[in-house]
Amino acid sequence: MENLLITGGAGFIGSNFLHYMVRKYPNKQFVNVDALTYAGSYDSVEELEGLPNYTFINEDICNKEKMQEIIDGYGIDTVVNFAAETHVDRSIENSDAFFRSNVLGTKSLLDVCMKSWKLDPSDFNDRRFRAGVRFLQISTDEVYGALGKEGYFTEETPLHPNSPYSASKASADMMVSAYHHTYGLPVNITRCSNNYGPYQYPEKLIPLMTTYALDDRKLPVYGDGQQIRDWLFVTDHCTAVESVLLNGRDGEIYNVGGDSEKTNEEVVKVILDTLGKDHSLIAYVKDRPGHDRRYAIDHSKITRELGWQPSVTFEEGIQETIDYYVRTVQLQN
Repeated sequence: MENLLITGGAGFIGSNFLHYMVRKYPNKQFVNVDALTYAGSYDSVEELEGLPNYTFINEDICNKEKMQEIIDGYGIDTVVNFAAETHVDRSIENSDAFFRSNVLGTKSLLDVCMKSWKLDPSDFNDRRFRAGVRFLQISTDEVYGALGKEGYFTEETPLHPNSPYSASKASADMMVSAYHHTYGLPVNITRCSNNYGPYQYPEKLIPLMTTYALDDRKLPVYGDGQQIRDWLFVTDHCTAVESVLLNGRDGEIYNVGGDSEKTNEEVVKVILDTLGKDHSLIAYVKDRPGHDRRYAIDHSKITRELGWQPSVTFEEGIQETIDYYVRTVQLQN
């Protein structure tokens, strides 16, 4: 892990990962490739410009020829694929972009990585690498579908995606696994619970509700607001990805959770209380189609094997997140 290609590095999780890694590892090179679609913002990584171990390239991961040039030209040995369309509501309205980016984009990267190594010609099944690019797929707990009131997703939970978004991510995961099992490509997959923190595009629950509350607008909460999510502070996710890059076993999947199950209603009320706003701002609206009731992650595998565990409590993380959006709104005004 010396020269890393980070795709989707101007997005929410990717930009936080780069802020964390670029400064921690000054002797490693980081190339950030992002198409800068609506949810990717150059502003989120602008302060990294000028650092000797960081390069930004505005490009689409579906452009296989360009991806090959980048991997060859920068001597990339590790690809971390954050690039994805992620908003469930948008996938329900129109799934085309999701399958292009999440499925075809992932396949494009896998094909390019395949060209960077060769198996020992004496035995295809030996799978000894002469040289190679390692591929880490950043996925989501939504590929597992929904849970009942009890239980947790483990890495052995069957995939049962319930939205076009989660179906596209599950498809990408299966493609990554297929390239590993068929061709021997060195890969890992991480599946995380709901991330929150700075730089998140304001269509997601926490930034949307925070910005609406600051403007005294009604806060639209789907259905009865009792959908349960496990909330993971984004810097904890970044350290989990780092742990997998450093010590993850080839071909393994690792679940990453925050140990913070909250209903959507609870989260919204915490935001309102923190901002000193009345709960009457909550407006319950028609639930979205196919809305999964509960997600919860069992992260015991990554804890047991790699020593990772979440370190930021929800109370700490939500305060830092709200403070960030308060500052952002103040700067805009």
